[in-house]
Amino acid sequence: MGDQILIRIDPALKEQLVRVAKMEGKTSSEVVRSLIEEYLKQRDIGSYIDSLWERIGKDLKNRKLREKDVTAAIKAVRKARRAHAGSR
Repeated sequence: MGDQILIRIDPALKEQLVRVAKMEGKTSSEVVRSLIEEYLKQRDIGSYIDSLWERIGKDLKNRKLREKDVTAAIKAVRKARRAHAGSR
């Protein structure tokens, strides 16, 4: 495993963590690692963007859209914006 980190928590909280982790068949370290990973994932903009692209890709695939469909939609929106900007 990797490096260690030392944290201080209330003894009652530690007991509860150990008890709940055991009920899930995990160690308290596994639970804490998982929580830290999730915390960082939610707050790391790079991970957020990667996740966003993954969700967009899945959505496009579910809609059976291909790259050329997306490109055509982008061109249409840009054309409409230019036309709108020119009419002001």
